[in-house]
Amino acid sequence: MNTKKTSKISAIVRVASGNFMEMFDFFLYGFYAHYISNAFFPTESQYASLLLTFGTFGAGFLMRPIGAIVLGGYTDRAGRRKGLTLTLAIMAIGTATIAFVPSYAAIGVTAPIIVFLGRLLQGFSAGAELGGVSVYLYEIAPPHQKGFYVGWQSSSLQVATMVAAGLGYLMNTLVAPEVLHAWAWRIPFFIGCLIVPLLFVLRRSLEETEAFLSRKHHPRLPEVLASLRSNYLLIIHGMMLVIMTTVTFYLVAVYTPTFGKTVLKLSTKDSLITTFCVGLLSFFCVPLMGAVSDRIGRRPVLYIATTLGIVTAYPALAWLSSNVSFANLMIVELWFALLYAAYNSAAMVALTDIMPAHVRTVGFSFAFSLAVAIFGGFTPLVSTWLIHATGDKAAPGLWMALAALCGLVATAMLRGSDATSRTAAPEGGLRSAFQASVPAVR
Repeated sequence: MNTKKTSKISAIVRVASGNFMEMFDFFLYGFYAHYISNAFFPTESQYASLLLTFGTFGAGFLMRPIGAIVLGGYTDRAGRRKGLTLTLAIMAIGTATIAFVPSYAAIGVTAPIIVFLGRLLQGFSAGAELGGVSVYLYEIAPPHQKGFYVGWQSSSLQVATMVAAGLGYLMNTLVAPEVLHAWAWRIPFFIGCLIVPLLFVLRRSLEETEAFLSRKHHPRLPEVLASLRSNYLLIIHGMMLVIMTTVTFYLVAVYTPTFGKTVLKLSTKDSLITTFCVGLLSFFCVPLMGAVSDRIGRRPVLYIATTLGIVTAYPALAWLSSNVSFANLMIVELWFALLYAAYNSAAMVALTDIMPAHVRTVGFSFAFSLAVAIFGGFTPLVSTWLIHATGDKAAPGLWMALAALCGLVATAMLRGSDATSRTAAPEGGLRSAFQASVPAVR
C-alpha cells in the first residue's frame, strides 16, 4: 500500500471519527427515550411524556439550519479542519447535558430547560457536522471515487449505532431494571463524554484539503447569506434530494428501539440486536453502493431506491404489525436499511455536486439541515403521533413513502450525462451552480 493511499485512509478515519459522536448521541437519546422522559419530562401519561421527549429531540433539529449557516460559513471561510473541530466541541456540550443534569425530581423545571438548551446546542453543531465531513471526504476523493469516499461519512454513523446498541445490550443484560431506570441509563452518555478527548486529538491532526487551499477567495457570512437568499431554488432542490435519507435514517436507527419495545411489545434485546445488525449492514453497503453509483451514475441508483421506498414502506410495516416477531422485525429493518444505503450513497454526492466550491459546506449543510429540521428529525415524533392518531401500527410507513416520493421528484430534476466525471461545482453563485449541474448528473 503506497504512502498516498495510506494517508487518505488515515484522513477518512480521522474525519469520520468525529461524526461518530453525532449518531452515538442521537441513538442513545432515541433508545433511552423512555428513561429520559421519566427523568426530565414526567407526566401522568406515557404517551405525553414520550411526545415531550421526542419533541425536545426534534427541537434540536430546528437549530440545524442556523448552525449550517453560521458554522458552515465558518468552515468555508476558516477551513475544513477548524470548522470540524469547532462543531465537535459544541456537540460534546449537548451530550454532557444528558449525562450530568439532575432529574426533574431533584431540581424541578430547571432540568428539562437545561436538557432542552443542550439539545438546541447539539442541533446547532450538528447543522454543519455532516456537511463538513461529507465535503471533506468529497474534496480528498479521486475524481471517479466520490461516491465511495463520501459513503464513509454514513458508515461512521453506523459504527456509532453498533457501539451504542452494543452498550445498550450490555446494560440491559448486566444491570437490574430498577437500577437502570433510576440512574444507570446515563452510563452510555458518560462513556460518550469520555470519548470526546480522543476525537479532538484525531480531528486536530487533520490536514486541510487541497481544494480549499487552492481557492483565493473565502466568502464571509454576509456574502453567504446573500447567495442563499437570492438562490433559494437550489436549496429547495437540495433539501428535497435528501429528505428520504433523513427520514429513513431516523426511522430505522433512532425510532426502531422505541417502536419495537413500545408498539410491537418485543423485548429490548430484540430491538437492540436488530439495530446492531442494521448498522452492520449499512456500514458495508453505503460505500459499496457509492462505488456502484460511481460506476453507473447517481440517477439510476436514486430512481430504484425511491421507487422501492414508495412501493414497499407501508406494506412492509403492515406485514410486520400483523406478524410480530423478532425475525420479522429484523427482515423489515434490514430492508429499510438497504434502501437507505442505496439512496444515501448517491444522494449525498449529488447534493455535493450541485453546490459551488466556495460555499460548498454551507450550501450542503443548509439544504440538508432543512430536510432534517422539517422532516427527518421529527420522524420519531411524527411516527408516535401517527400511530396514536390512526391506531395503525404501520402508519410510519406512510411517512417514509412520502419522503421517498420527495426523493423521486428531486431525482427527476437532476438531468444530464455524467455525474461521475465531475470534480467540482463552478465557482459562480448558487443559481449558476444549479444551472451548471443540470447536465452533470445522470
